[in-house]
Amino acid sequence: MGVRKRERAEQIKEANKQVAFAKLNNCPTSPRKMRLVADLVRGQKVEKALNILRFSSKEASRNLEKLLLSAIANWQAKNSDSNIEEAGLIVKEIRVDGGMMLKRLRPAPQGRAHRIRKRSNHVTIVLGSNNNTQSN
Repeated sequence: MGVRKRERAEQIKEANKQVAFAKLNNCPTSPRKMRLVADLVRGQKVEKALNILRFSSKEASRNLEKLLLSAIANWQAKNSDSNIEEAGLIVKEIRVDGGMMLKRLRPAPQGRAHRIRKRSNHVTIVLGSNNNTQSN
């Protein structure tokens, strides 16, 4: 490996140390309902986002709270010497994509049937530090 390539790889590794993510696949909630809750915490500080999710009455907020706690634990595993309060973690990105659909049939009048689509979603949370130039 060349010198420039090695230096670039080390720069990428240091940049990835400040970023942590967590994924939730096939959550049995429709993506539309999950996006309503995800929009509340996008761009917020981690402590404020946890409070918003904890006191929200929507059922999707419980799944997002567990996912955010998992992302925080992933960040702590990468940065065991750092402190969360000093790092200034924010929810950099939260993405809700459509997942697998279960297709069911519901009887309808006159011998017909209507298709019921039970939707699920995939959620990805990316945490990043607010102050990027803390250690030079």
